Amino acid sequence: MRPKAGQVLFVGAGPGDPELITVKGLKALQQAEVVVYAGSLVNPALLEECPAGCQIHDSAPLNLDQVLELLIAGGRANKKVVRLHTGDPTLYGAIQEQMEALDAVGIDYAVIPGVTATFAAAASLKQELTLPGVSQTLTLTRLAGRTPVPDREQLQRIAANAGTVALYLSVGMMDNLVAELLAGGAFTEQTPAAVVSRASWPDEKIVEGTLAEISAKVAAAGITRQALILVGEVLSARRKGVPEKSKLYDPQFAHGYRKTT
Repeated sequence: MRPKAGQVLFVGAGPGDPELITVKGLKALQQAEVVVYAGSLVNPALLEECPAGCQIHDSAPLNLDQVLELLIAGGRANKKVVRLHTGDPTLYGAIQEQMEALDAVGIDYAVIPGVTATFAAAASLKQELTLPGVSQTLTLTRLAGRTPVPDREQLQRIAANAGTVALYLSVGMMDNLVAELLAGGAFTEQTPAAVVSRASWPDEKIVEGTLAEISAKVAAAGITRQALILVGEVLSARRKGVPEKSKLYDPQFAHGYRKTT
């Protein structure tokens, strides 16, 4: 996807490591004429990829109307505009309201996905998140804070299904988070948990433990923001031994590309 004049591209910058942006996202940056980036979260090293003369704006101190003014002005000036979001722009990226505003004024846009923090955290932990016999479900969610969560999606209800849970924007409320997870009835105080702060950044921190101890460990590590929380039995599967292997490479499992041995 090459950026087109007069079009806004919403680009996922990835979790932090500048090499984790997609090739498509990198090419969009390298051809951009206007870039509006989330300065509090996006690695500034990515801005070095912008061409000479590119107009670069940090959206951290701006409100929505100010961001939209930049995007719309760039589009109307027939420029190639990149709105650079952290992680994947479709996940907690607040792009819907921006796209609706562009629709209202007739400016074209497209979305280039990015690597979200869940997968960067799993990579740092060297942990598969879906294991046969342990968990085949991954839930991405958050605890209610200044942004509310619908009643039907309260963490206690989600936790009742167990599986593997990844929590964003919640590390500052660890005590409440643990209480909600335990209230679901499927997780226990011995359920493993991991907190990865600034996954893929040079100053990344990893804290591991059980639900009974993870809050205290996170507090001791001084982690208060920009952290991804993972909870579920997959985190201890390597230590305990996976109960069953994937069917995909089982010699007795035939499919369209392989016969049984």
